[in-house]
Amino acid sequence: MAEILQKDGMWTFDGDTIRIVPGRERGVHVMRQTVGELAVPLVAVAGIAFEPGRKSGRLRLRLRDGADPLSQVTRGRLADVADPYQLVVESDRSGVAEYFVDEVRNALLLEQVPAGPTDRYLLPGPAVPLSVGAGDGTVAFDGERVRLEWNWTTEESKSSAGPQELPLAQIASVEWLPSAGLENGYLRFTVTGAQPKLSPKHDPYAVELFGFKKDPLMALAASAVTVRMPHPYAPVAPVAEPAAPALAPGGKEAAAPVPAGSQDADHDALLRRLRELGELHHAGVLTEEEFSAAKQAVLKRF
Repeated sequence: MAEILQKDGMWTFDGDTIRIVPGRERGVHVMRQTVGELAVPLVAVAGIAFEPGRKSGRLRLRLRDGADPLSQVTRGRLADVADPYQLVVESDRSGVAEYFVDEVRNALLLEQVPAGPTDRYLLPGPAVPLSVGAGDGTVAFDGERVRLEWNWTTEESKSSAGPQELPLAQIASVEWLPSAGLENGYLRFTVTGAQPKLSPKHDPYAVELFGFKKDPLMALAASAVTVRMPHPYAPVAPVAEPAAPALAPGGKEAAAPVPAGSQDADHDALLRRLRELGELHHAGVLTEEEFSAAKQAVLKRF
């Protein structure tokens, strides 16, 4: 077993799982302490590296795309101090960190773990129910419904409508963006059939983030919802060939019964999938060729 213990936390590796326990020192970021202990299966790992420094180094774990809902939401935009997949290593423990890296890399080679995307989440995401307050609101999620409540900093045009409740089935996508410079961040829920997006300051389905320490916690709320939505790389089910039409007496084709609302439900699901593909393409996850092929596959199902 490989193990490294620092003030920043402890990482252990038993050949199958990397167990990450955050430190409880005052300097450990609230995000990492809130996430708590993580058990990362080897099959979810894309790579690991140690970056030495003059006073301290940094151990970094990189997960496969689509393996972890939190990484899927944050997309590398978490600050280093808030990232649960990083560990600050004191200079006198750099040899231990390098040994830890070698052990994980050797296991990846022996198990032939692919570095490419996965078609299902390999980590469970945050436990629910959860409630997170930051920026101009609070997000609560019980596994089936998101509730947004506002505070005294909320713009009146948004708070005047009161709290918002969003069933999971109506949420088409979730987007988290941290503050950068003078630009505020946000957590936004895109709702099926909603009006065009407003600025987070006025959007009743978005929490505006002001760049404070607790802002990254909103990424936990986003990942708890994301893990319960269709996976972005899940294989598209093949379209079944239509059955031969039944014939009514006299040889005429009989009309097949259509369940009420089924066509509308299928149509909404396909539109939601197209939006997801567009967001993945815009974010650079899908290449132009991959996006075109996936889009054509969805369009053929209309």
